[in-house]
Amino acid sequence: MISATAALLTFLLLHLITRFVVPVSGVEVSGARVYPENIAKEAVPEGESLLTLNTRAVERRVESNPWVKSARVRKDWRSGIVAIEVEERRPVLKAEVEGRRVVLALDGTELPGTGGRSLRLVELDKDRVRDVLEAARTLEDGGLRFESVREAGPGGFAAEVEGRPVVFGERVSLEQARALGEIMRRHPEAPYFDLRSPGRVVVGAPGADVGV
Repeated sequence: MISATAALLTFLLLHLITRFVVPVSGVEVSGARVYPENIAKEAVPEGESLLTLNTRAVERRVESNPWVKSARVRKDWRSGIVAIEVEERRPVLKAEVEGRRVVLALDGTELPGTGGRSLRLVELDKDRVRDVLEAARTLEDGGLRFESVREAGPGGFAAEVEGRPVVFGERVSLEQARALGEIMRRHPEAPYFDLRSPGRVVVGAPGADVGV
């Protein structure tokens, strides 16, 4: 019992000393646009020391928020500052699914709002939500930025990709996605691009209308 008490007192003494020797002097947050910076800062315990701060535990606390895709925590031993770099999720789909309105990120995470983005409401079932997000991820894997779904219909989906209108169906191949980026650069005047034909990228003619 005496040994246990001595060990506890030693631990408490060392913990107290480390707080004074290398204290956290401040917390800086970068990359947070929608996710509140003050909540990120609260993930670092008050009065913590750089020596005892568990950076992975802080990252997990920050990443528990649906807006945060990933977080990285770094310690600056000279200044005593803890830097938290946040990568946020981007809302790309606002849909009414089986009578319930949801806002979804590219990875399917449900977000608490649009984060100030203007998204059009589309009506989809769960299977079509999955199809849209899979196609969107394929376009991103091909090096393109998928902005948002603008329209949905029996003939496919219309979306904004790299700031340009793109029409696609249930499946988009990685080859199509890569080709689309190059074709977009070659045709800056094109009103839209159509990916509904397997293995092809169709450039819309000026003045042509496309229905989905």
